[in-house]
Amino acid sequence: MNIILLSGGSGKRLWPLSNEVRSKQFIKIFKKENGEYESMVQRIYGQIRAVDPDASVTIATSKSQVSAIHNQLGEEVGISVEPCRRDTFAAIALATAYLHDVKGVDENEAVVVCPVDPYVEPTYFQCVNELYRAAEKGTKNLVLMGIEPTYPSEKYGYIRPVKNPDGGDSFVFTEKPTQAKAKEYIQEGALWNGGVFAYKLSYVLNKSKELLGTADYAELFANYSNLKKISFDYAVVENENSIEVLKYSGEWKDLGTWNTLTEAMEESTIGDAVLDETCVNVHVINELGIPVIGVGLKDLVISTSPQGILVSDKEQSARIKPLVDTVDQQIMFAEKSWGTYRILDVEEESVTVKVTLKPGHRMNYHSHERRDEVWTIVSGSGKTIVDGMEQPVKSGDVVTMAAGCKHMVVAGDEGLQIIEVQLGKEIVASDKHKYEL
Repeated sequence: MNIILLSGGSGKRLWPLSNEVRSKQFIKIFKKENGEYESMVQRIYGQIRAVDPDASVTIATSKSQVSAIHNQLGEEVGISVEPCRRDTFAAIALATAYLHDVKGVDENEAVVVCPVDPYVEPTYFQCVNELYRAAEKGTKNLVLMGIEPTYPSEKYGYIRPVKNPDGGDSFVFTEKPTQAKAKEYIQEGALWNGGVFAYKLSYVLNKSKELLGTADYAELFANYSNLKKISFDYAVVENENSIEVLKYSGEWKDLGTWNTLTEAMEESTIGDAVLDETCVNVHVINELGIPVIGVGLKDLVISTSPQGILVSDKEQSARIKPLVDTVDQQIMFAEKSWGTYRILDVEEESVTVKVTLKPGHRMNYHSHERRDEVWTIVSGSGKTIVDGMEQPVKSGDVVTMAAGCKHMVVAGDEGLQIIEVQLGKEIVASDKHKYEL
């Protein structure tokens, strides 16, 4: 089974755990049987593998999310990188061309496209598999998943069954109706449109030629910023008459706000937090490693991270985005393909960072023109390469790099934890030059 997972967004409604590079799908809140926590993207990926261990998964995403994806899913997952945001049709056309031109998938093979961030039960991917098989048969150009509504929501689009003048069945698509209209649609048998559909590669490749002028991956990528900005629903689905809809009746939630996200948490607290017996409907996610204590609270979410602290009424938490837009702050935490970094302190001419490398991983070989750096090895072992000179390092060692010096570090089998102090009058992310070693 070929699957394209759409992974986008900056997740500002889930600040402070989310930021420009850490969207909601990377936040680890789902407890596994072994007691560890996993993110939405890890959960979805595991569910796919449970249904089809040999599934070929490609994630369509922005460049800023690539490192986090590799960190959480490993290096083997396929990634179609969008050079910029051009809505879902361009993203899906590019990913389809990536499968065909880069991965060598035949144009007569089927593929399923679905978002990376819904909260679903395992039967969801059994339905995804059914979509794939239906698309393989090729009876219809598009196969859509319709989700059985649990209430008349104003937040979702609806797939409405209608009769053609000739007596045949077809579908009408309506975006985010009023609650009254949604209730009418549900009584008529309408389903939520969850943005899940399957097709043969040739179908979207032909649509790409028609609407974007080409289906060649290299051309699409090179000209991506100039492509038509339109959603897949508007560009393709609403203009297609040859459609089959398969119903999914299991659990499906869009965890887009703190209120909905906490509904999926198995525990009321994650991290160092204590709530007394007078607290009601309160959830705490604490990533700071310092205690949070709640007393006499009701219907609240408390979230702490290096990015900041949120205390909000759950029902009002969706209103956070415009407030976050007023905060001018650098990224304080990020997951990279090699591990993580967390900014501990920012002064006028210094930045202190905690760097954690996974076993066997390494940073890029790079230099900075406008800052010096000092590494103190806190735990683990590995080696550094400084201006071509290699030397082993272990806990307690200190390595100093002057501005302009090329350097990198490689973790050993235990991994490596470093306190990095950056010193300079102009410390900016753009002051980084990468080199081949």
